[in-house]
Amino acid sequence: HTHTHTHTHTHTHTREDYDDKQVVTEIMARCFIPTLITTTSWESFHFIGHEIRITEAMDCYGAVVWPSALVLCYFLETNAKQYNMVDKNVIEIGAGTGLVSIVASLLGAHVTATDLPELLGNLQYNISRNTKMKSKHLPQVKELSWGVALDTNFPRSSNNFDYILAADVVYAHPFLEELLITFDHLCKETTIILWAMKFRLEKENKFIDRFKELFDLEEISSFPSLNIKLYKAVKKNRRSV
Repeated sequence: HTHTHTHTHTHTHTREDYDDKQVVTEIMARCFIPTLITTTSWESFHFIGHEIRITEAMDCYGAVVWPSALVLCYFLETNAKQYNMVDKNVIEIGAGTGLVSIVASLLGAHVTATDLPELLGNLQYNISRNTKMKSKHLPQVKELSWGVALDTNFPRSSNNFDYILAADVVYAHPFLEELLITFDHLCKETTIILWAMKFRLEKENKFIDRFKELFDLEEISSFPSLNIKLYKAVKKNRRSV
């Protein structure tokens, strides 16, 4: 993959760049890749005082840990006061390997980790192995294909999520409209979406424009050196809570 980035502005090293580099270094340091490659590839991550071991399935997209997931985990860990996860109902869409769901669970949340059926085996394995005996509430793993059977599997009446977590769900995806429908379906007026996204293509910006029609979107942090932004979103036109 060759990525060409054209920067129109000349790059000056600002305090912000320095902060970004510092934090990104700190985030990336949370990941440890074993030197001895065995038949299953795994990585280990350090969050909330735990070593989290993640098995990656190389045969499909969703089964590797993307940097956006690390950014989201780091945010949850370092902002645990402001975004308190204890006893909160949290759902992750596009959970992939499960790292974000594991971190939310270790922080005390009731977690539902969701993804496509072919990812659920590895997802369940990683989640069980890293939360058993460590988490206050045992996480649930459920199939969620965007826009499919939402009323059956996630009836609106029982959707009671405080947070929806999403890392890198827009990546080269043909189903952005379905993703939007899914966000909308899972959201109550009080639900907060925390969403980390890597900007690779024009597609991301298009999706954001579309997303803003339904949600109030606020950028809460940005990591220019990784091309990642972290957003907080709530449903538009909520009655004042």
